[in-house]
Amino acid sequence: MRILSWNVNGIRAVEKKGFLQWLNTEQPDILCVQETRAQKEQLKKELVEPEGYFTYWAHALEKKGYSGVGIFTKEKPLNVSIGLGNKKYDTEGRTLVAEYEDMILFNIYFPNGNVGTDRLKYKLEFYDIFLRRIQKEKEKGKIILVCGDVNTAHTEIDLSRPKENSTVSGFLPVERAHLDKWIKNGLVDTYRMFNKEGGNYTWWDMKTGARQRNVGWRLDYFFVDNEHRSKIKDAFILKDVYGSDHCPVGVRVDRS
Repeated sequence: MRILSWNVNGIRAVEKKGFLQWLNTEQPDILCVQETRAQKEQLKKELVEPEGYFTYWAHALEKKGYSGVGIFTKEKPLNVSIGLGNKKYDTEGRTLVAEYEDMILFNIYFPNGNVGTDRLKYKLEFYDIFLRRIQKEKEKGKIILVCGDVNTAHTEIDLSRPKENSTVSGFLPVERAHLDKWIKNGLVDTYRMFNKEGGNYTWWDMKTGARQRNVGWRLDYFFVDNEHRSKIKDAFILKDVYGSDHCPVGVRVDRS
């Protein structure tokens, strides 16, 4: 099974740039998208009902054109739920959880943080709520797969200029420590199972032409629970796919 994740930076914007043609060519078994910035009712039928896929959507309840996630899946899940089960952290439409016979897939657009503001506190609390939910789902014994825009570069090799960004949200020690905590609690960064090198990024600042110079950050991840890490056969970054300030990332999962 080939599963992709992409922060599209506006699903309606990326649709105009050939998103559906790309989806039809790529044919992932599952595609998770983040930062959709739209309610389902605002989307064209072709996006909501693309040939060969079931789709599921979550949007911000109070702020239109903000946040939002979606799932395109060839296999119909047993159930799909919105949120992490905590009202404070579920109003922004950041989480979809799709449960299959043998797998639970979390598609999450984690909050951004701003130093010295309540948003950084909110982001860190969101991280903790997420980890508690993961620990609860592990009891089912299924593959736990988490994908999305984590909004933090974990280690120095995950961004091109670590020293210059050490006081910037997205690379703060306190943010990175939360990702360390995830790993200590049994989540595995799938990309680092196969690639230990720097220079591999998933987000670039469009205003400065950073993508052409590959001055970027790795903000988009797939995590798997440690008990099922052997099910991950490959993890990759599709750096040549354009249309957003992020590029897609993906994994191949053996569900046999």
